[in-house]
Parts: sequence; C-alpha cells; structure tokens
Amino acid sequence: MFDFHMHTHVSFDGRDTAVNMANAALKAGLREICFTDHMDYDPLDPNHKLHFEIDHYNNEYDSLAVPGLIIRRGFEFGMLPDNREQFLKDVSLRNWDFVIGSLHFADGLDVYYSQYWEGKTPYQAILRSFEDTLQCVRNHEGFDVLGHLTYLGKCDANPEKKPILYRDYREVADEIMKILADKGIGMEFNTSGLDRCGEYLPGPEYLRRFKELGGEIVTVGSDAHHANRVGQYCREAAGIVQDIFGYVCTFADRKPQFHTL
Repeated sequence: MFDFHMHTHVSFDGRDTAVNMANAALKAGLREICFTDHMDYDPLDPNHKLHFEIDHYNNEYDSLAVPGLIIRRGFEFGMLPDNREQFLKDVSLRNWDFVIGSLHFADGLDVYYSQYWEGKTPYQAILRSFEDTLQCVRNHEGFDVLGHLTYLGKCDANPEKKPILYRDYREVADEIMKILADKGIGMEFNTSGLDRCGEYLPGPEYLRRFKELGGEIVTVGSDAHHANRVGQYCREAAGIVQDIFGYVCTFADRKPQFHTL
C-alpha cells in the first residue's frame, strides 16, 4: 500500500521527524511512501516563510532508510497563477521522485483562514478557488499531479465543511481536469477530508469524470502532518482508485508507476 503525500517538520506546519513518519508507515503496513514537504509562497507577504531550505530537506531525507519500506522524495508546490518561474527554480534544486502542484491561496489570501471567506458565500469562495486552480493548471507545466482539488472542503474557516460535489462545479472542474489530462498530469486522491468534511479530496465522482476526459494517473495520499495519521484511509482510497482505473499510481524519478492491487 502507498502514501504519496506527507509532511515532516521540514514543512512549516509538520510536527514529526522523517524517521518517526517512516516507522509509522511501516507499522501501518505501507510498502512505499513519499515525503512531500511544502514549497509555498504568500503572494502578499514575501517574508512569511512557508517553504523549506534545501539543506534542511537533504539532511532530513538523504540518509533515511527503513528496511521493508520504499521511500521516495518529493515536494508539494503551492501554485499561484503567476509563480511559474519560482516553480522552475524549486524543481531544479535536486533530483525529485514526485512533485505535487496544489492551490492554498486564492485572491491572494490563504484559503484555510477566515479572511479569504469574508464577504463570500461558501459557493463563491469555492468557485473562486476553482477559477484560480484553472489559471494555475493553464500556466504551469512540469508537476506530476494536482493535489486535493477540493481542498476548501476541509478548511477551518469553511462554515459548511461538507463535500464539494462535482455537479455543483461541473463546468470549471471539467476545464481543470481536461487540461490535466491533455498535459499528462495526474490527480491526487487525498484522504485528509474524510474526518473533516466527510469526503475524499476530491470525491470519487471527480475521478470517474477525470477518466472520461482522458486522465490516466491517480495517486493516493494521506496529507499526514503527524506520524499518527500516516497511511490513514489509504488502503480504502487505493481500492476506490483501483475500481475506477484498474490500478493505482506511484512515482519514481518523476515517472509514474502503475500498480494492480
């Protein structure tokens, strides 16, 4: 089993060491994991440090080995419509196995917190995040999967905290997923929403539509920031992906690997 989205204390919001996370993965019965620490950038405050230093990353992971566990090294890039040059800098810092492109800011604000949601209905807030995601996938190249498309479903400031249904955002969601499919970029099936909004991020209906639009790559990740969440619901998620696509994807050296469970 696989978990291809997790954060250690190398991320600004991670809490555990790589050793603790890897040992937790082994205990959870995982056979392959990927560390994907944050490379985020606050568009309104360049001094707000949300990215790691590459020396810290290398020191944490380069010598890490746990018998019985395959460990991959990646990062999660916080996409903005206009930060493609920053992405190219970050992706050139070292050899990576896997790169997630995610949206954490919209309208210049962190969507996790209340300032973004003020003056918007939940529908408007979510739609704006989809619209910014659309601009990001149009403007960016070179990431492997789009992370947690329906991320706003689990955000603390979301007053509803319920599943973000495909049917409510069909038009813009289709545009996003068609661009991903055409570029050969995958989607992530993120389990972190289950305990917060009652659904995967995004829900299975998005994956079915992604396949119809020509998408072929889907990874599974817990988005764990603590060792006790490593691999959470990943087995169930992989089963859903297998049922839809016939396989589950991981990455090595930026190349997708296709696994039949």
